Amino acid sequence: MAGTVEFTVVTATDERPRQKWAGLSRTADGWPVPTAYERARSSLRRLRPSDRAIGWLAPISVTLVALALRLYHLGTPARFAFDETYYAKDAWSMLHNGYAQTYLTDVDGNTANKIDDDILAGHVDHVWTGDPSMAVHPEVGKWLIALGEKSFGMDPFGWRIASAVVGALMVLVMCRLLRRMTGSTLLGCIGGMLVMLDGLHFVLSRLALLDIFLAFFLLCGIHCIVADRDWFRDRMARLVDDEAPPRWGPVRAMLFRPWLLAGGISFGLACGTKWVAIYPLAAFGLMVWLWSAGARRSFGVRWSVVKSAVADGVPAFVHLVVIGLLVYIATWTGWLLHANAFEDHLSSTQYRQYTGHGHCAKDDDSYIATDLDRSKRWPTATEPDAHGPAELWQSLRSLWYYHQDVYTFHTHFLNCSTHTYASKPSSWLLLNRPVGVAVTNDIQPENRELSADDQNLPRDPACDAAPGEDCIRQVLLIGTPMIWWTGCIALLFGVVMWIGRRDWRYGVAVVGTLSTWLPWLQYDDRPIFLFYAIAILPFVAMALTLSIGTLIGPSRLPSTRRTVGVVVSGAFLVLVLVNFAWFWPIWTNGLLTTSEWLDRIWFSRWV
Repeated sequence: MAGTVEFTVVTATDERPRQKWAGLSRTADGWPVPTAYERARSSLRRLRPSDRAIGWLAPISVTLVALALRLYHLGTPARFAFDETYYAKDAWSMLHNGYAQTYLTDVDGNTANKIDDDILAGHVDHVWTGDPSMAVHPEVGKWLIALGEKSFGMDPFGWRIASAVVGALMVLVMCRLLRRMTGSTLLGCIGGMLVMLDGLHFVLSRLALLDIFLAFFLLCGIHCIVADRDWFRDRMARLVDDEAPPRWGPVRAMLFRPWLLAGGISFGLACGTKWVAIYPLAAFGLMVWLWSAGARRSFGVRWSVVKSAVADGVPAFVHLVVIGLLVYIATWTGWLLHANAFEDHLSSTQYRQYTGHGHCAKDDDSYIATDLDRSKRWPTATEPDAHGPAELWQSLRSLWYYHQDVYTFHTHFLNCSTHTYASKPSSWLLLNRPVGVAVTNDIQPENRELSADDQNLPRDPACDAAPGEDCIRQVLLIGTPMIWWTGCIALLFGVVMWIGRRDWRYGVAVVGTLSTWLPWLQYDDRPIFLFYAIAILPFVAMALTLSIGTLIGPSRLPSTRRTVGVVVSGAFLVLVLVNFAWFWPIWTNGLLTTSEWLDRIWFSRWV
């Protein structure tokens, strides 16, 4: 692989150290790479100060470019786009009230305008009813949106700035993660650029939706777990005697693993954004156990898989699951402080009273619950208010009942719903059905004469549509096709490399993809959307980057393979950049004529 580590290899026939550039399995000359034990103890793995500097400066430079792209006209379109109407308003309420309240239907006296229009017109105070809202997602992402609103105001720029910053930081984490995995700053920056130039990531970084925050915290969690893999091996090498390593390894010294602690915090924040983060947490929790067992085996521990289940599995469970759970509960602090309001107003909704029987309505595709048990309420709603520690326990129980109701909503009441932009998760990697989050149709040139019936059509002096043609502005949530379509091939190649060559790095890409994608298949009978695949993107970019490294090869000496690899990889990156530039107008609400717009809508299912 291009990102390689230099090792000193000594053979029985040649006592002089020979410097070889090594990939994962063998050197450029086909020699075996030193064992994990030798690699962990090798002082040559330490980076020079200049390497450390460029290892930060280059990724930061890519991150600043990503941030600049995402800040460009961030306030357009100047309206609530798609589900921003829920999350931006919930965030504003949480900022002022401590929890999400429902909104009034009118605050300016003009009932012809909806509350969203009133807010956009500047009526942002005293817009709540005082009753809690039945929010169906956790609160971390909404608190981050609220931070932007606190800093810049309740307007499109204010509620989107947090997404832009987090999206750019995600590029930085991707660069550093791949640099750690490959040893190459160049490959790390290539991976970050692939994330930066993906349309799905780009658009979500410019909207006040929750998924960009979910993807960021998930990627941070994966980075921490990969860093723990290195830390664990290095720590083992420092504590184990060369000649007689103990059968269990240095168990006591490994009970506290700081990177896993950071990982638990990250996964707790990810679950505090959307529950779906539980699946990659479980998958990579198993990877921690297997990686630790492999490290112990390389240090001479027998039955390492079984022994590691206790020696490493239990500490990993505490660091990732227990700490993650505590962090998750802490993210509900605002809710817990106002649990009495939820007990009074939301303890007997149809989700609590649901008995498991219902049917789909014929007219509006909604779910109709039948045989509701009207007596069912949260037990805490009828209990006397507790005080002190008992009050905390009572509030936690109320939060548990609230979670049960939200789960019922997701698993039953959405099954009959339909949506124009809903898509099957089985087609997400192929970008089968994108999501139109904002559109302005039938834009007319400024000087065009219109009939009386068309006088209300929007006009734009920049529209240069030919007679009989209009202009259009759109924000379309779709990934960069060049990245996702080639990424499918890279993932298949990754399966071969992981199983056939036992390259653990490809395993991260494969397991990450499967754990963030396959769980959605069980929910494909309810409306779900392509942009949920943003959590898959880092692993697609990872598979592509690792494949580029494999294509170029481990040797830095001139060769036909290296020349071909560099040319093919360079051409691919140029095509990605061109693809990004081509779709730029339909990601940024740019003005296009209808024919120019159709040039970018390659399939009818993209409409």
